Amino acid sequence: MFIAVAGNIGAGKTTLTGLLAKHYGWEPRFEVVAENPYMEDYYKNIHRWSFCLETFFLKERFRDLLEISKTDKDVIQDRSIFEGVHVFAANNQAMGNMEQRDYQTFMELFEQMTSVARTPDLMIYLKASIPHLVANIQKRGRSYEQAIPIDYLQNLNDRYEDFINNKYTGKVLTIEVDNLDFLNKRDDFFYITEKIDRVCYSLFPED
Repeated sequence: MFIAVAGNIGAGKTTLTGLLAKHYGWEPRFEVVAENPYMEDYYKNIHRWSFCLETFFLKERFRDLLEISKTDKDVIQDRSIFEGVHVFAANNQAMGNMEQRDYQTFMELFEQMTSVARTPDLMIYLKASIPHLVANIQKRGRSYEQAIPIDYLQNLNDRYEDFINNKYTGKVLTIEVDNLDFLNKRDDFFYITEKIDRVCYSLFPED
């Protein structure tokens, strides 16, 4: 089984990925953020570094997909290659942060990759409001994230809605997280796992 956790910056993807991996015994695949050599430069000059940053993420996520396709373990992935492209890269292109020719090259590369890549059996989408995202971003205190513009986060939220409702064709479980504290409240975490259990049973009733 292959599960992906989707959501905007600060939605709680990494935290939930770790909790679910431990709870179910799944193998976690975490997004490479701190190790991305373009991250700090990107937030200082988004237009200059967007193509480099997005291409690095694309390369890392494709490598994960190749490894996932070779394993017989159940895997949960923190952010998928699909949202990385249809939400983040598309947003940079729409905001004028990525040149059209760079974006076209990027999309052609993505299409070639996904023609041989495995699609998640289930995508868990963590839906969050802008105030919730901002509060989480401030709480975790990554220096390069503190100056993220509100309109940038709003654009990403809008693109997530379009991605989930119109572009992504796989199975999606949407969880609204504004009023959940799944890290510190067991009932909130079990609320999520109960939803996952029901969906997974419908997908794999023999398991």
